[in-house]
Amino acid sequence: MDNQRNFFITIALSVVILTLWQVFYMNPRIEAQRQAAQIEAQHQQAAKKTAAANGKSASSSATSGSTTATNPSGSAAIPGQTEEGASKPVKTRAEDLAASKRIRIDTPSLSGSINLTGARFDDLVLKKYKETVQKNSPNIDLLNPQGLPNGYYAEVGFLGSKDTGAVPGPDTVWSVEGNPVLTPKNPVTLTYTNEKGLTFKRTISVDDKYMFTVKDTVTNSSGAPVTLSNYGRITRFYKPEDHSSFYLHEGLIGVTGKEGLEEIKYSKIEKEKEVTPGKSTDGWLGFTDKYWAVALVPPDKQPFQPQFGYYDNGGHPRYQSDYLTNQITVASGKSDTLTTRIFAGAKEVSTLNAYEKDLHIRRFDLLIDWGYFWLVTKPMFWLIDTLFKFFGNFGLAIIGTTVILKLLFFPLANKSYASMAKMKKVQPAMTEIREKYADDKMKQQQAMMELYKTEKINPIAGCWPMLLQIPVFFALYKVLYITIEMRHAPFFGWIHDLAAPDPTSIFNLFGLLPFAPPAFLPHLGVWTIILGITMFLQMRMNPTPPDPTQQMIFNWMPVVFTIMMANFPAGLVIYYCWNNTLSVIQQSVIMKRQGAKIALWDNLSGMFRRKGPKPAE
Repeated sequence: MDNQRNFFITIALSVVILTLWQVFYMNPRIEAQRQAAQIEAQHQQAAKKTAAANGKSASSSATSGSTTATNPSGSAAIPGQTEEGASKPVKTRAEDLAASKRIRIDTPSLSGSINLTGARFDDLVLKKYKETVQKNSPNIDLLNPQGLPNGYYAEVGFLGSKDTGAVPGPDTVWSVEGNPVLTPKNPVTLTYTNEKGLTFKRTISVDDKYMFTVKDTVTNSSGAPVTLSNYGRITRFYKPEDHSSFYLHEGLIGVTGKEGLEEIKYSKIEKEKEVTPGKSTDGWLGFTDKYWAVALVPPDKQPFQPQFGYYDNGGHPRYQSDYLTNQITVASGKSDTLTTRIFAGAKEVSTLNAYEKDLHIRRFDLLIDWGYFWLVTKPMFWLIDTLFKFFGNFGLAIIGTTVILKLLFFPLANKSYASMAKMKKVQPAMTEIREKYADDKMKQQQAMMELYKTEKINPIAGCWPMLLQIPVFFALYKVLYITIEMRHAPFFGWIHDLAAPDPTSIFNLFGLLPFAPPAFLPHLGVWTIILGITMFLQMRMNPTPPDPTQQMIFNWMPVVFTIMMANFPAGLVIYYCWNNTLSVIQQSVIMKRQGAKIALWDNLSGMFRRKGPKPAE
């Protein structure tokens, strides 16, 4: 029965690892390749269209004129929901930025500019994050002008009526007062006055992280009450190369109204065209990528209608998250003020938590996809991050986490290994029972159960150390995969990114041979091989099963696991190496205290012992 149990456990773990490898590595990789090809085709198509339109002036994104547009449903439509205009000729980023007047952005975390036409946030670079681990790698361009294939921007404006005249929209050219450089210590002020006597004063401020505050004051000098609505939108003209894998949501996202969290895949919005949650008085909405996000926080306590959409009616396909407030009436001679926030930056856990707490933004932490097992994942991140602050290295933090988890589960593991040690001590009695009742399986099982009862052995206790690894595996993989804190986090030596596979490979002798191994080969690096060795030693702690099939699985399982784990993040592999090492030490100590023989040395020596001929029957 013991051997059968080990057999089924081994098979179950094999299936788990194979499934995890397929779901978490191969599926996203295949999807990424497919999406990359699709994006390239879209870019080529866009280039052909813009080449044909070259020389023609691009029309405005939407009118900011005297009437309020309507969307297909008949309600007021904000810019982008009806017609975005013809595609602009494709330019370089520098050419596009130089074509308009701008306000420069300079903070410890961000650089870029705001386009004075529309007061549009369409040029934003993350100073602290690079595209790759290489020192000369360019920084991440988060927001880009509309005319580029990767156009991505945010803007805030108004919708009016015939009585209001032209209100600030995508075409409005704002005037800037004072120093046109936005820093955490220097807000900038923009003004616009229309033909009806409405004056719009916009003050834009930014903190030292990633939150912009847009404060709009409307002063009515027209001589009559006016009614208008405030809108905000984030528009994106491309999809990321790998999005919405099984393990991570990338796409349109928001927390509003009674619906709460809305996660909308690109494929879903392309099919449904529009998703309209119920009205809300708080929350946020925008786009999320693996490590970055752009989100709008509408004016506090001002009812608004959120909406997510996909639009292709202007020849320039785009995705959009937007909101439109209820109408606001400003009496003659009076003013009204609305404050909108725009988050654009890295999804740092501490930063998002601080914004949620300090700015009272409902569930802003959900910009990070902690998953269904957040009760395990979030504490796992907290523990690793806390140890990182002590050690200064995420690799050491992962090793420290392994030790703490071992101590936490020590009582359960102690009982499990003690039970396994007792099983080894009664192995001769179990063999005798099998031989005595070889022809009567029922009596054999009854005798086994009586033996377990007499010796106070729990036959399934040995499963617990293995089962405990499953939620820990999920949580640690999730933390390594989704948190930006782990991105490009170095260990020692050749490991420059704990969230990526070990870059070394046995197929070129770990870099000694001057060629790169083919991409289809697994990353059998140094740490992966160490993992295989520690797993091999751990399995050899147990007696070799007598059944030939089980022996084969017993021998080949470390090899299979090593190959399966080769493409997983190096941080996860390092965790398993240390965990296996601690397990071998722990099991050895417990078995010695129980008086059970440690099978490791006999198994190792038996591998090199010459087997004699089988006795004649």
